[in-house]
Amino acid sequence: MKPSIIAILLIVIGGTMLAYEGFTYTTREKAIDLGPIQVTTEKEHFVYLPPVLGGVLVIGGVLMLLRSKGK
Repeated sequence: MKPSIIAILLIVIGGTMLAYEGFTYTTREKAIDLGPIQVTTEKEHFVYLPPVLGGVLVIGGVLMLLRSKGK
């Protein structure tokens, strides 16, 4: 894979991490299972994406892009 493609991917991923602080997803778990009777619960989970990491990815991508253009 070319370094410029990787650099652009880093910039896009880092920008996305800066724009969004995280995301949530929902899981379903069985609470009660008594033969034909089943009760499920939905549980929300939050995944935190640190903005500092997004900034590091953007800066690293820009530096990689500038370095690959210099060659």
